Amino acid sequence: MTDVIDQIFVRAKQHLISPLAGAPDWVIQILSALTNIAAVLAVFLTLFALISVLERKILGRIQNRYGPNRVGPFGLFQPVADGIKMLIKEDIVPARADKIVHFLAPILIAATAILTLGVIPYGRNMTPFAIDGGILFFFAIGSTTELAIFMAGWGSNNKFSMLGAMRAIAQMISYELPLIITVLPVVMVVGSLSPDAIVAAQDGYFFGIVPHWFVITPWGAAAFILFFVSGLVESNRTPFDVPEGESEIVAGHMTEYSGFKYATFFMAEYFGMFAISGLAVTLFLGGWHAPIAALQFIPSYLWFFAKLASLLLVYIWVRGTLPRTRVDQIMNFAWKFMLPMAFTCILSAAVWHYQGRGMAGWLWSLAVMVAVYLLLSRLLDTRKRFAPRTYRFAE
Repeated sequence: MTDVIDQIFVRAKQHLISPLAGAPDWVIQILSALTNIAAVLAVFLTLFALISVLERKILGRIQNRYGPNRVGPFGLFQPVADGIKMLIKEDIVPARADKIVHFLAPILIAATAILTLGVIPYGRNMTPFAIDGGILFFFAIGSTTELAIFMAGWGSNNKFSMLGAMRAIAQMISYELPLIITVLPVVMVVGSLSPDAIVAAQDGYFFGIVPHWFVITPWGAAAFILFFVSGLVESNRTPFDVPEGESEIVAGHMTEYSGFKYATFFMAEYFGMFAISGLAVTLFLGGWHAPIAALQFIPSYLWFFAKLASLLLVYIWVRGTLPRTRVDQIMNFAWKFMLPMAFTCILSAAVWHYQGRGMAGWLWSLAVMVAVYLLLSRLLDTRKRFAPRTYRFAE
């Protein structure tokens, strides 16, 4: 019975395709691909609508105010009202804008975000497009986000938009390096670029309680934190939402967009957040595996989305807690701390592997991480730079 519930969506797809059993293979493959695409869009568009209202309600609680509470019961129909509003708003394009580039930018950034969602395993046998180089595909497609943002800034023919696009590209390129480098230890340890193989490598439990997740190891825990912080930057989330500094450059590369085009940018940011969080779950948190052996009867896809929801909650928590950082602080943090620590994760993972992946390897791996962290803390000591200020007042 447990297996039936766990594979209910897989069997539903097979039942849908079964009437075409005698059709050519290419017809079946196209129908299978279209079914997967429709399922991914349905799930994540629903999640986008849900998270858009839940985030505002949670931020309202954090800031001791009401969130959306007027449209529908408990304000749950707010995403519907927002969608209708965006559809009927006038689409204004600047007279001197490059209209083709201006039009294509939101389409490209949304397509990029949706494509990255296609290689993540959402449950047992539930990877929409299982390819051997899924991790490579994820980053290859995701890197085109910078091009779409540049197209939005350039095509708008607005200096504020161009400045916002340059800020976004600078910080995204800077943080893509630690983002990719923190994935390398996992790929090296598993020996595969397939997300399914990475999830399979994290199967099993110590004493039936402690899972074989990579986040349990010292190098995995450090890589997970670095990956998550880099994901905040790539998703343009607080405290790294410098490209949208309202007091400086209005809405950055989205300044000259209105109506549904603006909503598409907004949706792409959330889809990117879903993709980064889903990849973090796959790489470090065991994917769809249960946290303890006794809970394996719960369907695998529920475990994946429970972990995904937990990471999304942290995204919202960070947004409601931390102020926006300065551009120079973001760049210093990326190049002087994040990058060296990312390379240290590779060294630490190698030590863990060649020490037999046992307790000795765990301790030596931890020693490497702590030593480099303490060294960087001494070299990057900022207490003198940010010494307490002395305020003098007129008599």
